[in-house]
Amino acid sequence: MTAIRTIVVDDEKLARDRLAGFLAALDGVELVGQAQNGVEALALIEAERPDLVFLDVRMPGMDGFEVLKALRRPSPHVVFATAYDDYAIRAFEVQAIDYLLKPFARARVEEAVGRVRSRLATAHPGPDLESVLRRLEEQQQKVYVTQIPVHSGKRILILPVSDVLWFAIEYRLVYAHTNERAFMTNYTLRELEERLDPALFFRAHKSSLVNLRHVREIVPWFGGRYKLVMRNQAGSEVALSRTQARALRGRLRW
Repeated sequence: MTAIRTIVVDDEKLARDRLAGFLAALDGVELVGQAQNGVEALALIEAERPDLVFLDVRMPGMDGFEVLKALRRPSPHVVFATAYDDYAIRAFEVQAIDYLLKPFARARVEEAVGRVRSRLATAHPGPDLESVLRRLEEQQQKVYVTQIPVHSGKRILILPVSDVLWFAIEYRLVYAHTNERAFMTNYTLRELEERLDPALFFRAHKSSLVNLRHVREIVPWFGGRYKLVMRNQAGSEVALSRTQARALRGRLRW
């Protein structure tokens, strides 16, 4: 059995490691490379000409769709690894392209590889990625979530996102901070960033996502950094990294 030459592309190392581990346990799969961004992915795909690419949809700089647009034809078989739902997945399904909805399980990875193996065995051509991209562009209107489930002891509460001042990583878990208290969630910051309206929620730091409607003040800090002072009674402060300070300055024009 000829091995399926495979590349994994994801900007989150934990996601790459998890997927690589699943693939290593499968017979007939050869992992020929990994990439952590779109630019690296494009170069690696062009150099290795793999049979299969597991491709993250949302990455900084060059995202997964832009990688596909830039690829020379014929294209490899693609399995999207994504936290998107709704419009992107509908486009994938119409074109018979497989996808893994994060967080994905071992069995789902095995199923995706099995489908690609069947297509390769029957000399089925790679999918018409140009049609996928056109369909995605036709469905760019995305509906963002307005409430999320959070944990309060053994209870699961449904929290309006408008009540959240900021999300932050604490001891590898993500908490939603409100005027009342902080609630644990089952999301990563990346998943929240993809599900929440970017007009409201801003990535202030690698460990925090802030609701701009609840920011009262931007305070200079040392080393060219800033702190965001929130509109709660405690006047909570959230760090703003140098890179994100530049992005926020361009957005708010302060």
